[in-house]
Amino acid sequence: MAGNGGEGAVGKVTCAAWIRRREDDGPPGVSRLLVAFGRDATASSPPLVDLLEFDAGASALASEPLVRVVVGEEAADTPRTIAVHPGGRELVCATAKGCRVFKLLFRDFGIHLIPNDASPIQSVGPQKCLTFSTDGTKFAIGGEDGHLRIFHWPSLNVILDEPKAHKSFRDMDISLDSELLVSTSNDGSARIWKIDEGSPLINLTKSLDEKIEYCRFSRDGTKPFLFCTLVKGHNILTMAVDISNWKRIGYKRFSAKPISTLSVSLDGKYLALGNRDGDFCVVEVKTMEVAHWSKKVHLGSPISSIEFCPTERVVISTSHQWGAEITKLDVPPEWKVWQIWLVLLSLFVSSAVLFYLFFKHARLNLLP
Repeated sequence: MAGNGGEGAVGKVTCAAWIRRREDDGPPGVSRLLVAFGRDATASSPPLVDLLEFDAGASALASEPLVRVVVGEEAADTPRTIAVHPGGRELVCATAKGCRVFKLLFRDFGIHLIPNDASPIQSVGPQKCLTFSTDGTKFAIGGEDGHLRIFHWPSLNVILDEPKAHKSFRDMDISLDSELLVSTSNDGSARIWKIDEGSPLINLTKSLDEKIEYCRFSRDGTKPFLFCTLVKGHNILTMAVDISNWKRIGYKRFSAKPISTLSVSLDGKYLALGNRDGDFCVVEVKTMEVAHWSKKVHLGSPISSIEFCPTERVVISTSHQWGAEITKLDVPPEWKVWQIWLVLLSLFVSSAVLFYLFFKHARLNLLP
């Protein structure tokens, strides 16, 4: 049962996820960006989930967690991966036993993580992939045993239960419109599923010397397509697939080292590819050119996950050896809403002043 963490030395970070809390979900006028950490067990501390506050100005996490909960008492209770509901009110962590659900509550000027009953997924065994749909109404899990389950959220009513979807899951993602799911297997195959129909749609074609490994749908809201990392012989490639006909648009090489994780920013403008040497690059989708490189972030250890901050050009990456790292990206900053309004206001004021001066000058010229 979840509770306060012990006072002993806590374990290494095993997984991480951003939490963007909505304005109406807490005390008036308060808005926070949080990070959830899953932590391994140690001799003096059980497996934990920590919530830490992120300081956007400093691009840094707080040194102490806002809240800490115990996930279980055994090593098998260690969180392996975390998925956060788009509304920022719930998170799911996968362990060797199954999945645990926690509700994020703001009350009495504090933050609380409350365990929530989720019996359909609590004892499903080790899950490799967890993902919510963008609208938050669907939740999917892919197991190490190749079992795919898709649920309605939050009822957890079953949409699809396919025990033999793959030999073993490698990666999974849901499209921006929440209609399609893509999944990849350790054997290099990839399948597309229609979520509402609860059925497979198509297997992505590949040659005998190719393996499709990691996959993400585009998220910029324009022409939808699918990104996949592809191993073709000794070449490590990233390809784009047109989802209207499932044909390849093209591919490009960004890393000479094997890719270990793939991610896309929430606005769809950037891709992040982590490799097995602990490096990662960020690619601008519009130009398909590398916009940022970070070398030796997780020196000699494969990057197991990388996730873009919802509001800043910052990523959090994890590896089994080095835990979690925050990296500020060397890319052009995004315009904030208030900055856009300020520019528009300045243009309006400037136009008004120029009109006044022009009108005044015109009147003076017309005077007898």
